[in-house]
Amino acid sequence: MLEVTVTTVRPGNHLSMDRGVWEVVNYEHVKPGKGGAFVRIKLKNIQSGSVLEKTLDGDAKVSTVEVEEHPAQYLYRAGDKYVFMNLETYEQTELGADGLGGEAGYLKPDVEVKFLECEGKLMGVSLPITVALKVVETPPGVKGDTVSRGTKQATLETGIKVNVPLFINSGDMVKLDTRNGEYLERVA
Repeated sequence: MLEVTVTTVRPGNHLSMDRGVWEVVNYEHVKPGKGGAFVRIKLKNIQSGSVLEKTLDGDAKVSTVEVEEHPAQYLYRAGDKYVFMNLETYEQTELGADGLGGEAGYLKPDVEVKFLECEGKLMGVSLPITVALKVVETPPGVKGDTVSRGTKQATLETGIKVNVPLFINSGDMVKLDTRNGEYLERVA
């Protein structure tokens, strides 16, 4: 661990605070007309996936940690465990849903992910930014609704439910942003 001033932290850095390892998602340095500068940071716990926003004084100290990334591949689900293979060592590792931080709904077999290790301990999994999933169930699309901004709920092949545009039908493939779960586009 290395103690640094919060103003040197940037998105993608990892911090040790509140009994966990957090990834900096967003960083904003604010210098108001009166008073001292401060920093607003948005953090994501790499184990649980929970998000936290903090406001710190500009001269506050934080502890950074080194997190190693190793390429891995999701293989299959075995009960309540998710089985991954490290692509460097070919070792298989099982993780529970709590170790995935609520991101298990974006996993389908053969998706490449990254193992996040801190001090030799597996802390979590980093998903790709986008993933394409098949729509299993959704109300039928209405003819002419190709441009409107309305949305409806769709159930995807992994069981998660997301909002999609009205023109999406069952059987369509959709691309999602795994960081926020938002629909991006229909995949041909």
